[in-house]
Amino acid sequence: MARKEGGECILPRYRMQIWIELVPSGARPAVVRPDFRLGIDSILFVLLMFDQYWQSGKDRKMIGYVTLGTNDLPRAAAFYDAIAAEMGVGRMMDYGTFIAWGAPGGSAGVAATQPHDGNAASVGNGVMVALEAKDKAQVDRIYAIAMANGGSDEGAPGARGEGFYAGYFRDPDGNKLNAFVMGAAAA
Repeated sequence: MARKEGGECILPRYRMQIWIELVPSGARPAVVRPDFRLGIDSILFVLLMFDQYWQSGKDRKMIGYVTLGTNDLPRAAAFYDAIAAEMGVGRMMDYGTFIAWGAPGGSAGVAATQPHDGNAASVGNGVMVALEAKDKAQVDRIYAIAMANGGSDEGAPGARGEGFYAGYFRDPDGNKLNAFVMGAAAA
């Protein structure tokens, strides 16, 4: 006679219930493949492999970083230093012609660079970098910081449709950015 025993396996970030059917030796377990037998060591291995698979894709982001051209790196540095400070991050790379802001291993960062080909930096028409704020008040602060550090207005902070709040501005080189919140934070 078969009996079922249950238990819980707690792995980082989620909980699974595991049910193992115990059957007498020589009896057929009630599984899809009657010839398949799985020992506890195999079950743990499968669960650990699933955990690694699950964790490997959970924190992946589509955008790693965005690079914007500048013709005046010190001016760009002052502008982005101020915005990064408001967002709780700082410089993560700093070279002679390139500075990147963000948190190593965190969400996407922003970089300002003098073009490697030696030509003047220019603004891409239709290109915009969106900075995700934590709430509407932070959108307002980032916009104000941009204006105070040489930025120009492209649309004051406000509601832009249902569940979306943003302020639009350009950096001193003319690159377009916005600070935004979505969902409940935008209400």
